[in-house]
Amino acid sequence: MSLPEIMTIEEVAEHLRISERTVYDWAQKGEIPCGKFGTSWRFKRQDIEEWIDKRLKSEKNKQSDFVPLLFDSVLRKENIVLIETATKAEILNQLIDLLSETSEVKSKTELKEGIYHREQLMSTGIGMGIGIPHVRLRSVKNIIMAAALVRRGVSDYESLDSVPVTLIFMIAARDDQHAQHIKLLSQLSSRLKDETFRNMLMNCKDQESFYSQLVNQA
Repeated sequence: MSLPEIMTIEEVAEHLRISERTVYDWAQKGEIPCGKFGTSWRFKRQDIEEWIDKRLKSEKNKQSDFVPLLFDSVLRKENIVLIETATKAEILNQLIDLLSETSEVKSKTELKEGIYHREQLMSTGIGMGIGIPHVRLRSVKNIIMAAALVRRGVSDYESLDSVPVTLIFMIAARDDQHAQHIKLLSQLSSRLKDETFRNMLMNCKDQESFYSQLVNQA
């Protein structure tokens, strides 16, 4: 099916295989070509295609900055949390603490401010029991991820479909790692749309099994 000349947030998100919230954030910050009609954002197909092409070409000229986005290159076993219950603030803070202990994150304060600012703009609960809080900051040295399984679900996450969030993946990237950031978001959202895969992750008993499932299915 060909794309319409004028696209909605939902259509752009589907085309780029990322969350609608990410497209919304980019529109709010002027990071993607768009216009606002009333209260709704609209995107010209040709502008979006040119925008994508420009960024792909830009990344080809920055080979030294490229990081292969296999899950095992951005996620470490020790940055995985499996717990029974938590509030949204509790689990976000726990993942922020984990990332802040790594060499990739230079400022816990900036990471926390960035994550919470993103949530204030719009919740990163994308539905189906999934939350993907993410941010790009100058104080991050290289893209990194932490993950959590909250077995009873986070009831106050305010997800798109109002379903408690069980799987949370927090991503922190350097401010110029735009393409890597998109790629990782795309990988995650694509894999997590698979109900069987989500169930396998939710049935994991420990860090080792969670890590193995995620890496082997990447």
